[in-house]
Amino acid sequence: MWLLVFFLTPIIEMYLLIEVGGYIGAWPTIGLVMITAVIGVALLRIQGLATLTRGVGRLNQGELPAREMVEGLLLAVAGALLLTPGFVTDFVGFLLLAPPTRLLIAERVLARVQVVNPPGWPPGGPGTAQPGQRQGPDGRGGPGRGPEVIEGEYEPVNPASRPPDHSERP
Repeated sequence: MWLLVFFLTPIIEMYLLIEVGGYIGAWPTIGLVMITAVIGVALLRIQGLATLTRGVGRLNQGELPAREMVEGLLLAVAGALLLTPGFVTDFVGFLLLAPPTRLLIAERVLARVQVVNPPGWPPGGPGTAQPGQRQGPDGRGGPGRGPEVIEGEYEPVNPASRPPDHSERP
């Protein structure tokens, strides 16, 4: 089925571009395609930042932002469709930009997958490590794969102002 969509989409797009160009002219058709791309990219930026903000908020609460990750993927597809010249791809891209449509698709995708924690993470996900559990390098729990940090103080020493070393060295 996807192969059929892959081959039919450009044919349908060319047909529609030729038909619209026959009614309003070539330059207005090109302008219309460019305007939909510019408007789409502007909306994509707004929706993308909102999704990113929600995802970071969920991470800060110690939750896995699975829905936001799927929405981000759908926004990437929407951006590709909006930058592809044509009216059908623009329509589908604008549908993916609409939050209700994107949320519905994201929920259906998440219903078909199983979200699991990586090995070594606490059962509740990042940020839920109990006292005594090993913490990750960011302090949120996890396998603890990072360098051990030792805090201390230092004072720079200028070799010229250092007193002479009279110890014997072999």
